[in-house]
Amino acid sequence: MPTISKKELEDYQQLCKDRNNGRILTPDGLRLVCEGLNKDPEAIGKHFLEVLARFQASEKR
Repeated sequence: MPTISKKELEDYQQLCKDRNNGRILTPDGLRLVCEGLNKDPEAIGKHFLEVLARFQASEKR
């Protein structure tokens, strides 16, 4: 019977936590963001950098 390492289990638990908190971007979600920002690459990049900054700030708390 195959087993997983402790690190793999931690990664899986983090993935589940991210999924439950809506942090996983689906293709439909990405399409929605791009459409909402008129497919402007600069605006899309800025949006995702702001989201990343918010996630990093909330993780430090």
